[in-house]
Amino acid sequence: MNTEVKAVHFTLKDDTREYLNRKIARIHNAENMIVDLLITLSKDRDFSAEATVNFRWGHSIHVKEHDFELDPAIDKLMDVLEARIIKEKEKVKEKR
Repeated sequence: MNTEVKAVHFTLKDDTREYLNRKIARIHNAENMIVDLLITLSKDRDFSAEATVNFRWGHSIHVKEHDFELDPAIDKLMDVLEARIIKEKEKVKEKR
């Protein structure tokens, strides 16, 4: 799984990157299905966290969350992302 993290309009600190890596570790059971995980964190008035997941069978999902703080935005993003990945995984199992 290729993981790319971008920060837009602010500098991503090392402790925040470690926090994000711990959250990404939650989806380790789907690593063999995911080709790319692209995460973009941006700051305007509030923080925005976006993720795009490209699966090996060509399907992709996009999730976007907002919050006034960065860590809660990451938490929301990873909760929704984990649910969407599980749902996609179950769809593929049903087709077999």
